[in-house]
Amino acid sequence: MINIQNYIQPFEATFSQYSSMLPWEIINHLEEIIGQHIKNLGSDFIVENNIAIHKTALVEKGVTLKGAVIISENCFVGAHAYIRGPVFLSRSVKIGPGSEIKQSLIFDHSAVAHFNYIGNSIIGQNINFEAGSICANHYNERQDKRIFVSHNGQLTDTRSEKFGSLVGDDSKIGANAVLSPGTILEKNSIVKRLQLIEQVK
Repeated sequence: MINIQNYIQPFEATFSQYSSMLPWEIINHLEEIIGQHIKNLGSDFIVENNIAIHKTALVEKGVTLKGAVIISENCFVGAHAYIRGPVFLSRSVKIGPGSEIKQSLIFDHSAVAHFNYIGNSIIGQNINFEAGSICANHYNERQDKRIFVSHNGQLTDTRSEKFGSLVGDDSKIGANAVLSPGTILEKNSIVKRLQLIEQVK
């Protein structure tokens, strides 16, 4: 059993009612989870069409926001980024110009540089993604596209064809690195530039 709290310290404080769910279960129910969370936000958020933006957040010109989205206090979303909900950006998250975030949770003080893709993933706090790095969420090249996760020597079938990564707090992802679907990274992981992480062949 993967306990998200062991990877992402602030998860429980924000989403305690979902702490018993597996990461891919959370991703598969994220539209409902974000929708419920929006209903409980305070007056510091401007909410319109299921999109909630904190009054201190900076969203630059040309950004596309689609679906259920929460952009929390002191977040920055760079020009021409594509936020394809359901998406939750926690406090002081930075999304660089031209990046795409799809169906994901990103926690406090994490930074996703320019021209990155994060798909169907749960990203911890204080994480840095250098430019051009990718959390892939789909096995385009396989006949059987189900995603399996390797954890503590055991292989688990997520019964899903769309799941990216669970990235533990304080990890660093180098430029143009690729995290294959189903990647699980412990806290303080370092992925080198151009490195491919493929835990299940």
